[in-house]
Amino acid sequence: MSRTFDVVVIGGGQAGLAAGYHLRRAKLDFVVLDAGTVPGGAWRHAWDSLHLFSPATYSSLPGRIMPPQPGEPFPEARHVVEYLTDYEQRYELPVVRPVRVRGVHDEGELLRVETDSGTWHARAVISATGTWSRPFMPAVPGRDTFQGRQLHTVEYRGPHDFAGQRVIVVGGGNSGAQIAADLAYDTDLTWATLRDPRYLPDDIDGRALFDAATARRRALDEGRPDTGGIASLGDIVAVPPVREARDAGLLKATPMFERLTPTGVAWPDGMTADADAIIWCTGFRPALTHLTPLALRTPEGLVPTEGTRSLTDPRVHLLGYGDWTGPASATLVGVGRTAREAVRELSEMLR
Repeated sequence: MSRTFDVVVIGGGQAGLAAGYHLRRAKLDFVVLDAGTVPGGAWRHAWDSLHLFSPATYSSLPGRIMPPQPGEPFPEARHVVEYLTDYEQRYELPVVRPVRVRGVHDEGELLRVETDSGTWHARAVISATGTWSRPFMPAVPGRDTFQGRQLHTVEYRGPHDFAGQRVIVVGGGNSGAQIAADLAYDTDLTWATLRDPRYLPDDIDGRALFDAATARRRALDEGRPDTGGIASLGDIVAVPPVREARDAGLLKATPMFERLTPTGVAWPDGMTADADAIIWCTGFRPALTHLTPLALRTPEGLVPTEGTRSLTDPRVHLLGYGDWTGPASATLVGVGRTAREAVRELSEMLR
């Protein structure tokens, strides 16, 4: 059975819910298609000790302040899942799950959204699928020869799986720092980074990061010099577990190794280290294969946008993938503003 909507939102995580909130306020007919079986988006699959970078009040979606988590200045992932579940129910957002979108096709006046649960038609589409389902693993020489365990951030759950083992954590961003801090007490840890870790000042949180990202976008839009955005402040937010491990002298980074060996890793100067496991905290790529039929990408693999709107097909908006779809739009606090602007543009176009 097929039904036509003003807007189909693909993805029911934080970006999809923020879009749903503004679509409801705009009185547009919409549906949110989510591949997950339950609410919570990628937060439901995060490692056990993951903390937000910001206090709860600065980590909220539009219309509903996140309540604080008792005893935690920076809420844990499970608290975010509870918040997103409540948010979806509070605003009675029309989320249909589990629905996996296979492709979005151009049918002239309408877009056809093909899924494993049938077909939807829409006058416009908001893609809000995030990046969690597309972990990035760098092509380091020898990666296929290593005989130990290799996993990405998405597969890590907690230190109990690695107690007493030799573990190499790769990556100098927030994920790398948090997982390295998690493992610093009960493993023989090596933390490999491309450059020395750059911690933001301890009093910096997500609100300051959002302000920095917004200032950068404004400067670029106005033709002024690039402020550097978040990168100008540092790479790592010192949430309490990271701060404790750092201050205890347990977070000491080593330069990135050159290659993997069957038993571990090797550096250009001939130094080697054996390992039982390597955890790649090396980031993600946007999950956009469902948009392939629309041919939105350039030969370089990019999807050109103005704000959230695709320059190739203005009926398609991309929400929550990073600064290229709005300042800090991949964060809870940042996605609300870009969701509001996306819905405003769509409302004007559809009406």
